[in-house]
Amino acid sequence: MNAVITVDPRDGTRRATDLTETGDVLLGEIVARASRAARWLTDVGRHGRAGVLEAIADSLESRRAHLVATAESETGLGRPRLDQELTRAALQFRMFADVVRDGGYVEAAIDHAADTPLGRGPDLRRMLVPLGPVAVFGASNFPFAFSVAGGDTASALAAGCPVVVKAHPSHPLTSHASWRAIESAVRDAGGPDGVVAIVYGEQAGRSLVRHPGIRAAALTGSIGAARALQAAIDERPDPIPLYAELSSVNPIVVLPAAAAERSDQIAEGLFASFTGSGGQLCTKPGLAFVPSDPAGDRLVSALRERVASSGGATLLNERIRDAFESGTAALARAGASVSASPRIDPGTGFTVAPALMEVALPRLTAEIADECFGPLMVVVRYREVTELGAALVTVPPSLTGSIHSGPGDDVAAVRGLVDVLAARCGRLVFDGYPTGVRVSWAQHHGGPWPSTNAVHTSVGATSIRRFLRPLAWQDAPDWILPEELRDDHTAIPRRVDGRLEPAVESPHR
Repeated sequence: MNAVITVDPRDGTRRATDLTETGDVLLGEIVARASRAARWLTDVGRHGRAGVLEAIADSLESRRAHLVATAESETGLGRPRLDQELTRAALQFRMFADVVRDGGYVEAAIDHAADTPLGRGPDLRRMLVPLGPVAVFGASNFPFAFSVAGGDTASALAAGCPVVVKAHPSHPLTSHASWRAIESAVRDAGGPDGVVAIVYGEQAGRSLVRHPGIRAAALTGSIGAARALQAAIDERPDPIPLYAELSSVNPIVVLPAAAAERSDQIAEGLFASFTGSGGQLCTKPGLAFVPSDPAGDRLVSALRERVASSGGATLLNERIRDAFESGTAALARAGASVSASPRIDPGTGFTVAPALMEVALPRLTAEIADECFGPLMVVVRYREVTELGAALVTVPPSLTGSIHSGPGDDVAAVRGLVDVLAARCGRLVFDGYPTGVRVSWAQHHGGPWPSTNAVHTSVGATSIRRFLRPLAWQDAPDWILPEELRDDHTAIPRRVDGRLEPAVESPHR
């Protein structure tokens, strides 16, 4: 089999690793082990899985120095950012430990046998149960939090689903080291082989989603990657769900009173948001609507100064670097002009110069409103707030929509713009910036196509729903029921005979 190659994006150095691409025979064995491991994840129960998730978090943190150093050499993202990201990855596993202990995620419902207007009704009990083995495709831009040790893996395991991760080619050694940390924690908890596994190579990814043992797939990546995986899934006799987080422009609207009140503060926030991590964040603001008035001029001038005095940004791989350069050129051909960009020496790696581009609102086109992944933002100058509603409808639906307003802005106008954005995004941000996605119970990280292909979030407690399906038991004997559906199990919130009952912990537990 072919050796897996790793590349340092800081200087372009390529070297072979000890890893090899996964062939179909080995992949079949891996999925078979994952299918068998599903029984263990069910048998240990919610509290057992919670313990495993916490052990994984501990294992990741115990290997922090090695993981961060490895990721830096494969991504060029820098140790402070990667150190913070590893903390976030561990946090996700710990949060899902809380989610499964709480138990509300199973949505347990009990309808006791009763007389109804249509006659005697049977005893019915319903809850969400695991789908089965899940294929996870790691993202290039988050080697921890959206990769092998990311939220897809954590939420699938929490649901009770074994995971087979397809390592991202931009960070294979980081992927392998992360898998080793997870595998060690599972083994120490008494888990069998197959609870979490890893495969390498583009062909392995396609073969993985075609395998009948895989019951769902999750991807953070490009529209092209999602379409390729969906095409492979469509070859199956039993298609499975693909949950994909994809392309997002994340427009920001700065209203006149906000620009007048805090132009320099907003300029600083915009600069940090679109250049942080080399602009390689799915929530990076790609478009900022700024008024064509003196306050807007001050804001844009301050933004130009920050961009012009910045340095180069190392992108994750050669493909992303090339796409950034071609995307910048395409925006220029479409009518946007570069108003600020630093002079840099790109060297031998994948370093680019951040770019601020500008266009007047009447010249905003679909081409200019398209996503350009990397440190680039287009400022759209508008004259009247009344122009913004129609303009926002031309922007592709996104993960986020942000609005900055001030005391002097018309409340009805703000409400109207909020309504437009709400129909076209998954998270509304007020007087802030979309980058920085909190891991929490209330988070929603998703949006209409093309930002994602599903209604579910990929971050936060409810992302577990992607890997669950409903199952009902009719007139089942008590001994056959899962504990969450037995009458004497009151430790989780449940809906009983139509009424929501809070959890009541047993004093003997």
